[in-house]
Amino acid sequence: MRIAVSSDMDEPPARLLVDELRRRGHDVEVHGALRDGDRADWAWSAEAAARAVARGAADQAVVCCWTGAGASIAANKIPGVRAALCADAYAAHGARVWSDANALALGLRTLSGGLLVEILDAWFAADAAGAGAERDDADRANIAHLGAIESTNEDEGA
Repeated sequence: MRIAVSSDMDEPPARLLVDELRRRGHDVEVHGALRDGDRADWAWSAEAAARAVARGAADQAVVCCWTGAGASIAANKIPGVRAALCADAYAAHGARVWSDANALALGLRTLSGGLLVEILDAWFAADAAGAGAERDDADRANIAHLGAIESTNEDEGA
């Protein structure tokens, strides 16, 4: 899988994330502080990773900043991107299954190696199991409504 990764800081958890994704066999494209010449600020770096997903250059994104909140907000501004801030494995699994998230937002402040592995395991297990198979009608309706909201915003020039 092609995964765009951004971070506003070149910190050990961000490097561990990139290494872990590559160890799992993913093709990783880095942005922000992880890439020479990129603007490192969270809004710009998360935008770059999210745009890679929106244009089809990446299948998913992982966006990082100190809390994960800013990177999540920035990524969610890009049409077609559904970023979820996940602090644990349960949230990561649920984000894929119930919200069809295609971008994972992580906070560098609390991210340990063990927690990172648990979150990634849950995120990718939902993909491997076919996240859609676990969805009920309410989940599908909510996901469809996200697309409708996005379309309405585009029509209104928002």
